[in-house]
Amino acid sequence: MFRNLTASFGLLAAVSVAALGLSGCDQSKKQPESKPESQSSAPVQAKTQFGIDYQQFQLKNGLNVLFHIDRSDPVVAVSLTAHVGSAREKEGRTGFAHLFEHLLFLESENLGKGGLDAMSARIGGSGANGSTSRDRTNYYQTVPKDALEKMLWAEADKLGWFINTVTEPVLAKEKQVVKNEKRQSYDNRPYGHTQYVIDRNLYPAGHPYNWQVIGSLEDLQDATLDDVKTFFKRWYVPNNVTLVVAGDFDIEQAKAWVHHYFDEIPAGEPIERAAKQPAVLKQSVRRYYEDNFAQVPALTLAWPSVPRYDSDSYPLAVLREYLSQGKRAPLYRVLVEDKQLTANVSMGAYESELAGQTQLQVQAFEGRDLDAVYDGINAGFALFEKEGIAAKDLERIKAGQEIAFYNGLSSVLGKGFQLAQYQVYTGNAGYASEDIQRLLAVTAEDVQRVYRKYIKGRPFVAASFVPRGQAELALADSQPAQIVEEKIVNGAEESFDASQQAAYAHTPSTFDRSKEPPYGDPAETAVPQVWQAALGDGLQVYGIENDEVPTVDFSLVIDGGQLQERTDLPGVANLTAMMMERGTAKRTPEELETAIQTLGAEISVSAGQGAVRVDVSTLARNFKPVFALVEEMLLQPRWDANELALAKKKVTSQLKSAAAEPNAIARNAFAHLLHGRDSIRGYNPLGTVASVDAITMDDLKAYYKNYLSPSVTRVHVVGAIDQGEFLAAAAPLADHWPAKAVRVPQPQSKPAAPGIYFVDVPGAKQSVLRIGRPAMSALSDDYYPAVFSNYILGGGGFASRLMQQLREGKGYTYGIGSGISAGKTGGSFAIGTGVRANVTAESVALIHEILKDYADTYTGADLDNSRSYLIRSNARAFETASAKLGLLENMSEYGWPADYVRQREAITRAMTVDRVRDIAGEYMDPESMIWLVVGDKQTQLGRLEALGLGKLTLLDEEAPTRMAELSVEE
Repeated sequence: MFRNLTASFGLLAAVSVAALGLSGCDQSKKQPESKPESQSSAPVQAKTQFGIDYQQFQLKNGLNVLFHIDRSDPVVAVSLTAHVGSAREKEGRTGFAHLFEHLLFLESENLGKGGLDAMSARIGGSGANGSTSRDRTNYYQTVPKDALEKMLWAEADKLGWFINTVTEPVLAKEKQVVKNEKRQSYDNRPYGHTQYVIDRNLYPAGHPYNWQVIGSLEDLQDATLDDVKTFFKRWYVPNNVTLVVAGDFDIEQAKAWVHHYFDEIPAGEPIERAAKQPAVLKQSVRRYYEDNFAQVPALTLAWPSVPRYDSDSYPLAVLREYLSQGKRAPLYRVLVEDKQLTANVSMGAYESELAGQTQLQVQAFEGRDLDAVYDGINAGFALFEKEGIAAKDLERIKAGQEIAFYNGLSSVLGKGFQLAQYQVYTGNAGYASEDIQRLLAVTAEDVQRVYRKYIKGRPFVAASFVPRGQAELALADSQPAQIVEEKIVNGAEESFDASQQAAYAHTPSTFDRSKEPPYGDPAETAVPQVWQAALGDGLQVYGIENDEVPTVDFSLVIDGGQLQERTDLPGVANLTAMMMERGTAKRTPEELETAIQTLGAEISVSAGQGAVRVDVSTLARNFKPVFALVEEMLLQPRWDANELALAKKKVTSQLKSAAAEPNAIARNAFAHLLHGRDSIRGYNPLGTVASVDAITMDDLKAYYKNYLSPSVTRVHVVGAIDQGEFLAAAAPLADHWPAKAVRVPQPQSKPAAPGIYFVDVPGAKQSVLRIGRPAMSALSDDYYPAVFSNYILGGGGFASRLMQQLREGKGYTYGIGSGISAGKTGGSFAIGTGVRANVTAESVALIHEILKDYADTYTGADLDNSRSYLIRSNARAFETASAKLGLLENMSEYGWPADYVRQREAITRAMTVDRVRDIAGEYMDPESMIWLVVGDKQTQLGRLEALGLGKLTLLDEEAPTRMAELSVEE
């Protein structure tokens, strides 16, 4: 798992992450949910309040500690949140907070080299991770409960015994990693600089939100060791940190451990909360940028609004969702349905501690002028001013926010995050009751009031991002945005030796901290109790009853999906699935959407390579009417011609938008190389621009009639509903859905010959690498041994050789991993990464060397580490609802028993060094691989040829715009 930078606009929900129904310190207990009293489609009102009990105390050094007990699984989540983000930086010295997010995982005085990452691999943790925002940085991991003391020891070591281990080589290497992250997340993707343009123009110079959380490449490069240490000593102190422990543990023992490991860390200087600094715009600002990777124009508007948890943030959340989301949304009705300028409108909030902003983004269809989009936005606003918001819309939006919150609490880590967020942003971990009261108190008048106060006629920042050479599509009167483009210069980066042992003075302690604490009482894997049943003629049902939160999640999987398509008309399954979401014979698309949202549910229909899926999440109290809607969607699709036209426009826009995005190009090109032009497996499930244009409604109806049947359908349910309730609700579906024989084809793949394949993306700041070959099926005796064998190579995150050598050793990449992907009839082994452009050849050579040497250098210690992780990590294997659904889907698809995890433990214990070497020799031989490179041909192709690693083939140069139609030059 890679360290990820959060708080980008794309991650922002229209909802405050409000703890709906969350009660504070020892004030509530969870009560059983009332059940629906009738078959009515009306929602059942909640009669109880959902609560999270917690305890809170503070050490003398100021460390805030929060405990939450949850004994549903034998796991504990530990998170450490520092109240410091990019807002505490200074202009010219940006990116420090995010840099520390990285540095704190590497080493500390008593954990030693490899730090928390190395320990996580041994103890079966979820992988130490972290995130940085404008205002806080957090570090977190879920571990088996018997490793709690180890985690507290390690977290204390990071806080009190870390900074001396940061040396010049360590800093130099991590600078390269962070710069790679910036290239991957911002510089090398369409619209990646949008937020930079918005914030640079929304906030004045010197404002702490004027710069991006990740900082600039120049600031990162210029950071000195003294700068870094000064920043740490000021902000990473106990009196600026909140520690949360959530899960299955003994409170008194945990308190004793917290005191033992954290008490002697000295407090820092007093830290005052920063004053609010709202953005003030005197007039609108318009900027445009010709984007190297964009294929269609996009317009983003941003208005100054309010900080997180401000009283106006609640009606603003409702306003944003009502304006933009769904068939009833004024902006959707104008821009998507009436004017057909775009397939989607999104609004979100970037609400931070000191200020906030509301943003609206429209990615237009190819060639559309953004002035027309802007006029459409104003027309949508005028429609809202005329109509207002109806009471039923207000209630359906609140219902959706409720289910979104509950879903965020399905893990102990999610519960811990919520407590920490309240503590850090409000100073009150028990703020939940006020939070929910404010949300539920929002009125239609409030929504109209905040629209007039923050949006109507107010100055904004407009960012027009258009394809290179199409500046005429930008919003009128826009001035060029000032963005610094990095040049690709081979050999430009400084060299360093991150492997050398650092020499530093050790920080004293009252006891010997170098000794890692022992494990506690063993954490036994809790395999959920599974029930199975059959409905009607062949409809198989698998379920797990779980009442941790008052929700139900279920999936209905119809085998076939893309496999039922022809290679000359890909995309039929996807469009069929899209149409099943767009109205029924009884309800218009708008009526169906409203009915689903009013019940606080989410119902999605999708098509993948092997199946058409219906995925549902709902409040448990509304399960019956929600399932009735699922049956209606499945058995009575509307086949609306206008909706098909909109759907085809949306898919075409998606294909064109992705056409110059390096990761999308690599994904499609690699599938084509792995499977060949004669196998549907090698095609994008969305289809091609040409095939989508050619697909008719009759094609969709034929697919629906011929391939969707209960005879190839599996149903899975997890949540606060028992077997009898579910079967009673699902029985009508079995009665009304006639079964027919359906054969799912298994097309044979014909992979390309091993060698290096190159796709040119001019100006790419990173090269995307996809390396792999066909492998075994999930039913093969080699499957799980191969998963085991891959752990040390690239499946173990930061513990793997690929990550250790390419990221930690060389600083070539932000992240790299390898994995076994397998289905019932076949699979593949693949490595994926993005590396900085000027080390493309070096990265390919290093990966080749690692693969070549892997079998011969695999040791008994590697075997022990893999065995420890794969057995111990099973303690958290079934914690979340999605993990439980995964268990059920594996059982139904592969015929595995409910406790197949026990079989895997037996395989793990029986593995030997020789068995791993045999697997590696057969499936991980570099000479058997397809090596795909997507990058800048002008600077990198010749350097790859000079490696002499085999034939290099340049793929069709039209590939970036043709996607699945990729061909190989003869």
